Amino acid sequence: MERHTTANHDISTWKGTEISLFREDLLFKTKGSISEKSFYSYFKKDSNKLPRIDVLHLFAQYCGYQNWNDFLSNNRPAPQQKQLNYKKWLFLLGSTGAILGTLWVFFFTPVPSNTFSFCFIDQDREERIINPPISIKVLNSKESPFDIKSDSTGCFSWTTKDDFVRFSITSPYYKDDTIYRSYTKHQQEQIQVKTDDYALMLHYYVNGKIEDWKKRRKELHKILADEATIFKILPHGVGVEMFSKDDFINTLTTPTQELKNIRIIDSKRVNGKIVMLKFKSSL
Repeated sequence: MERHTTANHDISTWKGTEISLFREDLLFKTKGSISEKSFYSYFKKDSNKLPRIDVLHLFAQYCGYQNWNDFLSNNRPAPQQKQLNYKKWLFLLGSTGAILGTLWVFFFTPVPSNTFSFCFIDQDREERIINPPISIKVLNSKESPFDIKSDSTGCFSWTTKDDFVRFSITSPYYKDDTIYRSYTKHQQEQIQVKTDDYALMLHYYVNGKIEDWKKRRKELHKILADEATIFKILPHGVGVEMFSKDDFINTLTTPTQELKNIRIIDSKRVNGKIVMLKFKSSL
């Protein structure tokens, strides 16, 4: 404010009279002015936002420059400009490198995977189930269900990026089940599967497979100890019913409604033979 030497050089402290004098001085030198509200917005408040370009032109002209661009070109040293450009290109190169690096990792870095291996064992005979094969449906939450069958050795393997596997198993002559396993370094797990005696006996009866039926009875005689303790839990908590070995084998080899609803609750083996068995029926 060359024409008003009483003004304080700290523009943020100016008040009504000093602001009015500045506006008059601005009008005298540039033939343009700004409102008092604009002055408060740009100079009396902490703001990182630049004024409008037309206001910047006025301020530049007030300081003796043609316009704002002329002010910038005369107040930005060339070395600093080069340094800014250098920093700009360095930033762009760094950003581009980071993006390319991310894409490389995403597309070309192998995704860690875990392989699960299982074999299915007949719980009674303690042998692998080979024929018919077990039907498997993999149910991992982030993948679509996938159907597969156990191979000729009674086993199957599944590779996934997840650290777990969940799958259901079905078979005409075995109980349905759903298995969930977290990944471990064990190479292979043996999964015991319960026989569906009703479905098996019905199959033998309907298809006249007498020899298979006799074979099943022999298998049961073999796995049940002669003095096995076998009892049925009666409904409504009224007690238990004891079964002899022969009575239980007859129950398991006759396709009745009771057999269809039998559920083994607990069993104990000694030297490969069942010495205690507890079951119930939902009838």
